[in-house]
Amino acid sequence: MGMNKTPITILLTVEEREELERVVRAQTSTQRDVRRARIILAMAGGAPLSRVAAEVGVDRKVVRQWATRFVRKRLRGLVDAPRSGRPPVFSPQRRHVPGEARM
Repeated sequence: MGMNKTPITILLTVEEREELERVVRAQTSTQRDVRRARIILAMAGGAPLSRVAAEVGVDRKVVRQWATRFVRKRLRGLVDAPRSGRPPVFSPQRRHVPGEARM
């Protein structure tokens, strides 16, 4: 195990780089989305997993997970997959109707 080189290589298209940079800059982006975008941008810059993990503040496994998902599914891979669980009781529109009193 003397090799410390990351076998994951990420090459971005111009559009992908612009989208990831937009996510990092946008004040309305969630921390989760910004972290994922920063991981991919750093990996595309050739940084090793360990350095990316240290810069972003996550474990190496997390960096590997998102880099692998990006390689497989590109930008779509950075979006959370639907999760199982109990269906919502109220629709998003019904949860709060503007002007209607809450009880």
